[in-house]
Amino acid sequence: MQISDLPYPDPGVPDARSGPRFLLWLGRGQLGGQLKSLCWGMLHFTGVAALPYAVGLGVDAVVDREPNGLLLVGVLLLVTGIAISVGDSMLHSTAVTNWITAAARVQQLLARKTAELGSALTRRVAAGEVVAVSTGDVEKIGWFVEAVSRFLAAVFSVVLVCVGLLFYAPELGVVVAIGVPLIALASLPLLPRATQRADVQREKAGKATELASDTVAGLRVLRGIGGEELFLGRYREASQEVREAAVRSARMWALISAIQVVLPGALMIVVVWYGAALVSDGRIAVGELVAAFSAVATLLYPLRHFQEIAMAYSFSRPSAQRAARVLSLTRTDAAGERPARTDPVAAPAAGGDLYDPRTGLLAPAGRFTAVVCGDPDLAGRLAERLGGHPMDGDPVSEAGADAEADAGSGSSADSGADGTGAPSVLLGGVALDELELDTARTLVLVQDKDPVLLSGTLRELFDVPASGAVESAAALGAAQCADVLDALLQSAPDGVENPMDARITERGRSLSGGQRQRLALARSLVTDPEVLVLDEPTSAVDSHTEARIADGIAALRAGRTTVVLASSPLLLDRADRVVLIDGGTVAAVGTHRELLQREPRYRAVVTRETDEEQRLGGLELTELAEALTEIEESA
Repeated sequence: MQISDLPYPDPGVPDARSGPRFLLWLGRGQLGGQLKSLCWGMLHFTGVAALPYAVGLGVDAVVDREPNGLLLVGVLLLVTGIAISVGDSMLHSTAVTNWITAAARVQQLLARKTAELGSALTRRVAAGEVVAVSTGDVEKIGWFVEAVSRFLAAVFSVVLVCVGLLFYAPELGVVVAIGVPLIALASLPLLPRATQRADVQREKAGKATELASDTVAGLRVLRGIGGEELFLGRYREASQEVREAAVRSARMWALISAIQVVLPGALMIVVVWYGAALVSDGRIAVGELVAAFSAVATLLYPLRHFQEIAMAYSFSRPSAQRAARVLSLTRTDAAGERPARTDPVAAPAAGGDLYDPRTGLLAPAGRFTAVVCGDPDLAGRLAERLGGHPMDGDPVSEAGADAEADAGSGSSADSGADGTGAPSVLLGGVALDELELDTARTLVLVQDKDPVLLSGTLRELFDVPASGAVESAAALGAAQCADVLDALLQSAPDGVENPMDARITERGRSLSGGQRQRLALARSLVTDPEVLVLDEPTSAVDSHTEARIADGIAALRAGRTTVVLASSPLLLDRADRVVLIDGGTVAAVGTHRELLQREPRYRAVVTRETDEEQRLGGLELTELAEALTEIEESA
């Protein structure tokens, strides 16, 4: 794989059982690139290893006054110089290619996993951790993959030098063969502590970054309550903790680097002292001593790669562990036992009802259905479930399972396709989790209560997969976005006359919560899916705007299946039917006004009545009924 061939057509299925296994899987996927890098590295390091022997032969030729020997040494130095230059340049090229392609593979895997899990990803992994994995951790993983081939080439050159000295100058070769392994292994006892300190530094840096991000996101609120200094003080403390952790980590790595300098220096002193004694005794020639000294000096270069591979693995192992944790997540049912289907079925015919066997919720095709839940978290999980994304710890499924257990229901028909007790949501009689992921998301679109707006122009925001039946202007009108368009146009640079060309800042921070919510609603309306599920789409707007939005949704989605999870009377009164979810199952069905009259649980959620108010209201109705009875009897 070359850089020009990126991205990968298929990044593959990673081994995400652990960080080391993930690194091994990455290495196996790049065997070709690793072998190329290894071959060029061996050429480069062979040239480096041959230099001491060429120098020793040159000294011997001068001492013996052999012109032909000097000519041979000159040719040998020319060849080794070419080998060093060509090998080094090609080694760098292939190593960087391995780095970039490994990082690109990991990023593709993370992007695919993010697209697969959608908003449910942040329910199981912190958003900051996902960002850290896809940025800094990816680079560290690529660094280790790139360093492996250079390390192996360095090992080859060290062995080559030691073996060559054993044959060229056996007395000195034994000293070098014993000393070099000791130098290479001397820093191993310090690596666990160095890794631990580096992990502490990264953890504290991550917390400081998270604090800074939260401060920037809530800067408007902080200024309103005068809390800037408080958060600034907290960030100062966090920054100092990061500095102290970084200094402690740097000290340990500095100690390891010092060992890699001091010990080779000590070996050189031993070689010179012992070699000088051998020369004075006439046991070796001067050229052999010079060659041995040059060989030890040359070994400083490949021995640096021993330290580099240790650092690369120490930094990449926790990074690979975090990446493996994200990549090991799967789309599972509420019980956490059933993975996504590998044998997708055909999409259902258009015009099917949306039905959730677990809660008993039915959203008839082509109608506007409102769902009322007393628990906002329950509503959010139900929205995810209706989109075919049930996750671990789903309270909807847990409550429904408890209700079935109390009723003695345990038949296989109610237990889902795999008998785990978590039946999937059905659209037109077809389970959503049996469909291809792209197909399921085309049929059912879920907008959660906190939608995200990406930076870019408004036109780019609405450039989403859509049926083409709904124009952006109609969607913006239904979502009551006229004031949002005016605000974007006023803040746009000179020369921008069309609000669709106005830019939206990151996450829409320049807009109010209600403005962001309405733009997100308009974006969802543009897609025009067969089933649209909205979780509290008007929670951040005023009542007058909410009423107009409710009318706009009902008009624009006429003939299409729409499910809105809300407790606002203005939205509920526009719905064709209203469903009350209580205890994880359907408790009542009717229109808004019907349920207000006959269902106290519904009235308590919608009108926010307390238990005492419900009791008094019940007493008033009883007294009124008794009075009417007395009037009838007297008449």
